[in-house]
Amino acid sequence: MSVQASEDCAGQEAGVFDLENLQRYEEDGRLDSELENSQDLETPGIPSLHAKAPWGPQEQQSPCHLLTVHIIRMKNVRQADILSQTDCFVSLWLPTASQQRQRTRTISNCHNPEWNETFGFKIQGQVKNVLELSVCDEDSLSPDDHLLTILYDITKLCFRKKTHVKFPLNPEGMEELEVEFLLEESPDSPETIITNSVLVSRQVSRLDVCAESRRRKKLGKSKDLLVTVKESFEHTQRISNCPNPACFHYPQYFQPHMHVEQPKRSWRCELCCCAVRKDPVCQPLGGLCDNEVKTLPVSDNCKLHMKSTTCLPPLDVRLGFSLCQAEEEFLQKRDAVVAQALKKVLQLEEDLQVNEVPRIAIMATGGGTRSMSSMYGHLLALQKLNMIDCSSYITGLSGATWTMATLYRDPDWSSKNLELALLEARRHVVKDKLPALYPEQLSIMREKLQQRSQEGYKVTFTDFWGHLIESCLGDESEDCKLSDQRAALNQGQNPLPIYLTINVKDDVSNQDFREWCEFTPYEVGMQKYGAYIPSELFGSEFYMGRLMRKIPESNICYMLGLWSSIFSLNLLDAWNLSQTSEEFFHRWTRDHVHDIEDEPILPEVPKCNPNVLDTTVVVPATWLSDTFRSILTKRIFVSEFHNFLLGLQLHKDYLHNSQFSKWRDTMLDGFPNQLTPSAKHLCLLDTAFFVNSSYPPLLRPERKIDLIIHLNYCAGTQTKPMQQTCEYCSTQKIPFPKYTLQGEEDHLKECYLMKDSEDPHAPIVVFFPLICDTFQKYKAPGVERSPEELEQGQVDIYGRHTPYATKELTYTEANFDKLVKLCEYNILNNKDTLLQAMRLAVEKKQLNNQCPP
Repeated sequence: MSVQASEDCAGQEAGVFDLENLQRYEEDGRLDSELENSQDLETPGIPSLHAKAPWGPQEQQSPCHLLTVHIIRMKNVRQADILSQTDCFVSLWLPTASQQRQRTRTISNCHNPEWNETFGFKIQGQVKNVLELSVCDEDSLSPDDHLLTILYDITKLCFRKKTHVKFPLNPEGMEELEVEFLLEESPDSPETIITNSVLVSRQVSRLDVCAESRRRKKLGKSKDLLVTVKESFEHTQRISNCPNPACFHYPQYFQPHMHVEQPKRSWRCELCCCAVRKDPVCQPLGGLCDNEVKTLPVSDNCKLHMKSTTCLPPLDVRLGFSLCQAEEEFLQKRDAVVAQALKKVLQLEEDLQVNEVPRIAIMATGGGTRSMSSMYGHLLALQKLNMIDCSSYITGLSGATWTMATLYRDPDWSSKNLELALLEARRHVVKDKLPALYPEQLSIMREKLQQRSQEGYKVTFTDFWGHLIESCLGDESEDCKLSDQRAALNQGQNPLPIYLTINVKDDVSNQDFREWCEFTPYEVGMQKYGAYIPSELFGSEFYMGRLMRKIPESNICYMLGLWSSIFSLNLLDAWNLSQTSEEFFHRWTRDHVHDIEDEPILPEVPKCNPNVLDTTVVVPATWLSDTFRSILTKRIFVSEFHNFLLGLQLHKDYLHNSQFSKWRDTMLDGFPNQLTPSAKHLCLLDTAFFVNSSYPPLLRPERKIDLIIHLNYCAGTQTKPMQQTCEYCSTQKIPFPKYTLQGEEDHLKECYLMKDSEDPHAPIVVFFPLICDTFQKYKAPGVERSPEELEQGQVDIYGRHTPYATKELTYTEANFDKLVKLCEYNILNNKDTLLQAMRLAVEKKQLNNQCPP
């Protein structure tokens, strides 16, 4: 129950308490009964997104273990202060066992401090447990200096055998930390976990807490209680004498405690129990039996009633790498449409069998209004060739998503003449955008942003940008959402749209960390982790795979701002986009990471544990480097959403999972404590800041894409996105054609057919760079321009004074028409190449069916 709910109940008569409320608020893993009764996650007419499949997540019983860490001594401590020796202490952090850091006592002005202190942790054996031992210098006048951190993988330890380790921190200075480890079995019963072999959801309990106080004869000032469970999702709640219990969700094996205390006097007081103890009351929760009601006296006039209940499966986050059931059923319907379209387009004599229908996708890049306008021209031409019905997917990013989101407001858009939609887009592109910034319009936007904040979203500048896009590209605000686009898919009548962003960290370059995040009308998820949620729950709060608080789904305008968040660029991104070198300052400003695994004084790793991480020492960058990094990497206008992976932990073998390895491409992937499940928010950016293409969702092997039509709209070099994609796939060992356009950048043709004859699983790619080639002399395929019409064929796309720069939101009617007609012409003029590619896709599908892998 929220704080607001407690305040609403505060006026009720003191002393009224009913233990049946605890039973009334029982539940099976979701937040509370109100959420279950008022929210239905299933959409009428849409198949379940979470139906259990044989390849879904595994539920298993896994024992916990007891880890004892004995910090012995340190030799030759480096001097942190100029005038004195280091005031040294050691901090221990194992986030998979506790959210709280532990530490030794401080030993002042000592070159060789000796502690002999012991610390205990309860750990889960199926989780990747990496202990962080930080050597620090205590300073009373400023924040403690963090000298270095040792990252030690607990998988190295053997059961019931003490492991004595001397960590070499600075071989030249003979600096070392001496620690002893002991791993033993836990007497507790095994824990129920759910895992997809990359992420692990651990056992969670729900604690319901009610306050009861006696009636006072003379009503005076009353006081609420502050109840804190630090290890819980809710952390702290304010409890009054209300019949509805407060609720806490906590991992059972984090050994949590509940603290009860009075709030400060500045708090509004509602509870009639003024004789509460001044010292906080602490109650361990480990001894609570499931469904047992326990009473805790907190004063002579007040007591708390507690009840702990185990949250049962299923999870609200889908853990698995397969497609959701809704997408599978869509594809079955869409395959029938595609089969008929291909028979007509390719003039086949016989119908294609179900397993002979190739999966064809249209892939669009970003480029602001240029990509939005160009995509209309390309789609119009594909419609004239009856090829939209041949495709199963459309993916896009940045400005291409403006076209996609607009089209999918109409459930039957691909079967209608797109010239009408094009004329509507033209009207908005050429209109004056200044009225969108008039005071009355800004006032309306402000009210909507305030409402969004009240709903529970973290409002940023990209939300305002989304409203501005909607105002510039439409007549009025429409209350439509991403999940509403399911209506355009329920009969398989249109391709499935996929919108792409990247998840980053605010203080890290996207060269060092980024993760693909895809959005469909069915689900939002990260293919790297195999974690997905229904699209209507994106933005809601989750913990350990369970829905904690449902927030209303965002209107599509906010998603448009997110998918094209051009203002999230930082200085380091700008440098990497403008330079070919990736070595610049992002490497200079990194912390210094030293691999000490091969040092001779470290014990050998047992052969039974092949999936261990190397022992590393991380030395923070200097103050100057930190300051410089914060300037370079700070994103002032980044989109932040509640992280639906929050609380989930990495599986012990996550690095060797084939699905994770496919998308493992940044330096932080080997540091599980720093990966996304530990972050409170997702920081989402326009994908173009890394690579201007929307290929990754199409390269998931589960989608089985045979042919990709690449529509390119980027500024500058037209081949860079293709080259980057080819190099990325080569590095990640993802089947994809090799890059063959080297040396043709200055003399590009209108269309290229790319394929890898050596790899039958690599998709065929038809690449359309956005160039003005034969269009200068031909207004239609085979129809030359008259001398009077030659000017209409001159389209300055990338010149110094081009009207199609990415920053431009408004075109003249003539410039809009030129760009659209150019794109339409390039498709129509290369009809034969498209037909050839589709025939090859059919043959490839038939051949793969004859020779399955």
